Amino acid sequence: MTPEEILQRAGEQFSVRRVFGEPIEHDGVVVVPVSVSIGGGGGGAGPDDQGSGGGLGGMVRGIGVYAIGNGTVRFVPAVDTTALAVLGLAAVALLLRTRRRLRS
Repeated sequence: MTPEEILQRAGEQFSVRRVFGEPIEHDGVVVVPVSVSIGGGGGGAGPDDQGSGGGLGGMVRGIGVYAIGNGTVRFVPAVDTTALAVLGLAAVALLLRTRRRLRS
């Protein structure tokens, strides 16, 4: 595979199609899924008999939906319960640590 082919395939993976999903209609409301797409890259070089390289990486994560209905458009964020739980635990730990320092 040539570097140009690799770049072409990578570009297809990190396109707007990965950010906005196919619209879905239900009960008169059109819902458009939305995600965030983050990508990486790589490369390589060297003599033909020893050359090597590689790389590429990425992540696509849903962040919410656009809901379109009754003449309005609104964004409904996805709730990441794991992130909320971690934030809550971090806040409690910080509060307890601060409280201990104030007592001493």
